[in-house]
Amino acid sequence: MATLIGGIAVSHVPAIGRAIADRRQDEPYWKPFFDGFGLAHDWLDRMKPDAVVVLYNDHGLNFFLDKMPTFAIGAAPSYANADEGWGLPVHAPFAGRPDLSWHLIERLVGEEFDLTTCQEMLVDHAFGVPMELLWPGRAPPPAVPVCINTVQHPLPSARRCFRLGQALGRAIEAWPEDQRVAVIATGGLSHQLDGARAGFINKAFDQLCLDKLVSDPEALTGYSTRELVELSGSQGVEVLMWIAMSGAMTGRRRRVHTHYHIPISNTAAGLLVIENETARATVPA
Repeated sequence: MATLIGGIAVSHVPAIGRAIADRRQDEPYWKPFFDGFGLAHDWLDRMKPDAVVVLYNDHGLNFFLDKMPTFAIGAAPSYANADEGWGLPVHAPFAGRPDLSWHLIERLVGEEFDLTTCQEMLVDHAFGVPMELLWPGRAPPPAVPVCINTVQHPLPSARRCFRLGQALGRAIEAWPEDQRVAVIATGGLSHQLDGARAGFINKAFDQLCLDKLVSDPEALTGYSTRELVELSGSQGVEVLMWIAMSGAMTGRRRRVHTHYHIPISNTAAGLLVIENETARATVPA
């Protein structure tokens, strides 16, 4: 059976991808942010995931306001990247794991989650930037992309996303392959890109989330969508992916690393690494 080793939550701000492309990691503005990733790299090197499930939100490459699934999952052998208007370099396609995809699809539908299944799928900065941050200069493991709607209301509730994560965790551990799998959530933290509150950042709520995602993630499921928008901004509801990632952990959550930096562009940037305690005895030699 597969081993669920843990999860990572990381911001996906397009400006990060531009800074990587321009090799600006050591500039004063960027260095405090990039310096926060060393322990995440160390953990990935130690835990050696064979595959990753990436929870993110699509920004118009696959779905737009006229057709917006609540949950969508990729089932392709590879995922092409495309220019979405930010001027970011286009990556080579990312490798997929169709066998894991179809296993997850079967299990999640069996648990009454209605998924849009995508046998062709483009991935945008919300997928590509985290991969660059976590595996700089090298290819990441094969991935299964899972899109969660954080764009077109009504959004899935925090409780529904947490339960999706729980179902994903059960499904991963039921995969009959001797593989090590990590769950990655992207987006956030607090930010709002438009309107009267453009530039909004809520450090206190972000830090509450970073704590509760480890100690008591179900506490975050009590917030309504309206409350999440009020507390974290209209785009800060991307914390829904982080809640789903925490829900996927099947054992006790152990905090490996937290990094928080403001601002990147006009966003509160966060990084959280959680180890699934049931996987500790399986760390490769």
